[in-house]
Amino acid sequence: MFATLSDRLADTFKNLRGKGRLSEADIDATAREIRIALLEADVALPVVKEFVAAVKDRARGEEVSQALNPAQQIVKIVNEELVTILGGETRRLRYAKSGPTVIMLAGLQGAGKTTLAAKLALWLKEQGKTPLLVACDLQRPNAVRQLEVNGERVGVPVFAPEPGNGVGDPVAVARASIEEAKRRLHDVVIVDTAGRLGVDAELMQQASDIRDAVSPDEVLFVVDAMIGQDAVSTAQAFLDGVGYDGVVLTKLDGDARGGAALSIASITGKPVMFASNGEKMTDFDLFHPDRMASRILDMGDVMTLIEQAEKAFDSEQAMKAAAKLSGQGGEFTLDDFLEQMQQVRKLGSMSKIMGMLPGMGQFREQLENFDEREIDRIQAIIQSMTPAERANPKIIDGSRRARIAKGSGRQVSDVNQLVDRFFEARKMMMQMARGGGIPGMPGMPGMGGPKKGKAKPQQKKGKGAKRSGNPAKAAQQAAAEKEKAAAAAAANPFGTPGGADVDYEQAAAALDLPKDFSKFLK
Repeated sequence: MFATLSDRLADTFKNLRGKGRLSEADIDATAREIRIALLEADVALPVVKEFVAAVKDRARGEEVSQALNPAQQIVKIVNEELVTILGGETRRLRYAKSGPTVIMLAGLQGAGKTTLAAKLALWLKEQGKTPLLVACDLQRPNAVRQLEVNGERVGVPVFAPEPGNGVGDPVAVARASIEEAKRRLHDVVIVDTAGRLGVDAELMQQASDIRDAVSPDEVLFVVDAMIGQDAVSTAQAFLDGVGYDGVVLTKLDGDARGGAALSIASITGKPVMFASNGEKMTDFDLFHPDRMASRILDMGDVMTLIEQAEKAFDSEQAMKAAAKLSGQGGEFTLDDFLEQMQQVRKLGSMSKIMGMLPGMGQFREQLENFDEREIDRIQAIIQSMTPAERANPKIIDGSRRARIAKGSGRQVSDVNQLVDRFFEARKMMMQMARGGGIPGMPGMPGMGGPKKGKAKPQQKKGKGAKRSGNPAKAAQQAAAEKEKAAAAAAANPFGTPGGADVDYEQAAAALDLPKDFSKFLK
């Protein structure tokens, strides 16, 4: 959603690189580019003015003029100001001290309230709560049935005493749902209310009546992040007419310009609490202003990626795979590789996962063109192998490869490529798991490598070793030197002189590094 804004800001910061000092003209030009970028992203004008003024004011201060790298300091300022206009800090749900916590959803029709109600219920269920969904949208055709279907999908019961489709009193249903929740021992009640195609007096009155009937602990305004400037005016209208405690943004995975997300919190003063960024019921989470700002500035969102990985990965399987890679639990096979690949897939699309890594904005086109079906093809090839072939891919000869290709509907070259890549990847992972660093490179700090020991004094090199004038004797000397070099390499594959280990503390002292720096080289 923020692709255009990210690209524009990245281009702006590129122009600042390499400058040891920023002039007034540089600051004005940068502020102008940021202003244009935000306006093109459909951010509300008052927010743009406030944002640019804050950035310019701080850019002229000491924190930039005295910085070693002014360009990086400007990026830091823009990041902090983005976090501010996005709400500052993460706002979490307030739970009732006694009785069920009541959460009421309000918003326009088409914003995705009904689907979001089920997503929120699933999220609460994963937090250890026992939510109850309440169908109070009795106007929109099949809204009640939609909520019931979504409730079944996430395993959450739905209270729907009225059929809907214009029949029933939503206020009475909302009031009865509280007693039902108490009777069935539910600790959270999620009330899905009706929406309209536009803001009108009837919608506001009905929402106000439901609010008065259930006295919600949280009123959440659900807004479609793709509707641009209308999102801000609608949010303000609901704030004046009904009142709410927080905002939920839906359809953040869309291709709209996303200015609504940057404007609502700043203009209404109400925080964005949740964000929905996909069609799956699991594509829903707390809104973190700092993480969203990092994404916009192409710094990635590693924390969210880690949290999703912790949910999706089976820790026991991961430990078994790690043991095999370190040589302690048998050999890492194609079955293990397939299991790991299937766990990665639980995180969602590969393009979305890769997009959370820092600096991936420059590869956006490649990520958008990534074929998600490639994982299915790899799975088909592996599952077309016999158990013996998956356990020991070395036995896969030409005839076996032809059979596997035929069974998986792929070419023999695809099978060859998969097997070759598997061996390469396994070799690299085993090297790293055993603490040897990346193959072809010396042991890196923190990645194992040679043990500490006393370094042998190096021989002083002269102009060159003296060779005999006798051809036979010279050949004998060359062979002896070659044998000696081979023995040294075998003793130490990292190529230290004579196979000796290195004392990193002594080496650090010789390099005249800063005090206590040597501890990082242990």
